[in-house]
Parts: sequence; structure tokens; C-alpha cells
Amino acid sequence: MAQSGKGKLNYRCPACFMRDLDIDMFYDKDKDEYYCIRCQFLGNEEKVLAWNEKIREKYGAMNIRYTDFDF
Repeated sequence: MAQSGKGKLNYRCPACFMRDLDIDMFYDKDKDEYYCIRCQFLGNEEKVLAWNEKIREKYGAMNIRYTDFDF
């Protein structure tokens, strides 16, 4: 999804992305945290980045072509 406006980077919601939904999170400057309007995920930047690292395990072998299937 496109980044709208300038300022802090928009992150995709990790809870929604686990369910294959691509939803951008909003940033609250007063509380210094990100939130999702779809699933009510709430967290600071470190929490969002940590959850997104967990999701990378799901798509870790996405670019690997398997040709030998005798595991």
C-alpha cells in the first residue's frame, strides 16, 4: 500500500496480516503508539516490528523453489 503523507512510516497491522489482510496502522502522536481500526491491535513501534518478524516465518520459504520432494 502507498505511504500517504510525510512523517512516521506506516506499518501494516501484524494481527490482520496474519489473516492475510493488508491493513495500514495509524500513528497516535500523543500516546506514541500505533493502532489498527479494524482489529484494535495497539502497540508501540518495537511491538509492531517484533510481531512483523514473527510473520516472516510464515512467508520465509516463499521464494525458494522446491524440486526434490523426498524429505
